[in-house]
Amino acid sequence: MFDTFFGLPMHPLIVHATEVVVPIAALVLLLAAVWPRFCRWAKLLPLGLTLAALVLVPLSTESGEALEERVSESALIDTHADLAEGLLPWVIGMVLIAAVLFWWNLKKAPTTRAPKWVAIAIAVAALGASSGTVVQAILIGHSGATAVWSEDMGTPAQ
Repeated sequence: MFDTFFGLPMHPLIVHATEVVVPIAALVLLLAAVWPRFCRWAKLLPLGLTLAALVLVPLSTESGEALEERVSESALIDTHADLAEGLLPWVIGMVLIAAVLFWWNLKKAPTTRAPKWVAIAIAVAALGASSGTVVQAILIGHSGATAVWSEDMGTPAQ
């Protein structure tokens, strides 16, 4: 299903969307967690972007598995695939934190001050999940580019 689109492999098409949306979702989530004014402005944006990332990551994985069947086996591709398996848990963490952040901002009245420890806990969790997600996405992207541009890539599997 996620093999080709008009003769082109789907994986590079989907992966480029993923590599844009995932870091933007991480940045928006972090900004919303540490900057209350941005959080009030953004409203559902952190949750929406993290949910979009949550949809894109499995699509990238599926299309990558389809592409992997079409090319020759390579240690670089195996490394890329192994790294890619580690992105979904990070994105799930971002979705959960974005949901908690959204719920917390709905729960508290605009004029009341929330306990400081809650805001700090959400900010620390957002920093951890966002940082981990971006690092993982960079490692995956780098390993994918290395696999594509290496000399042994590009020959179809027999």
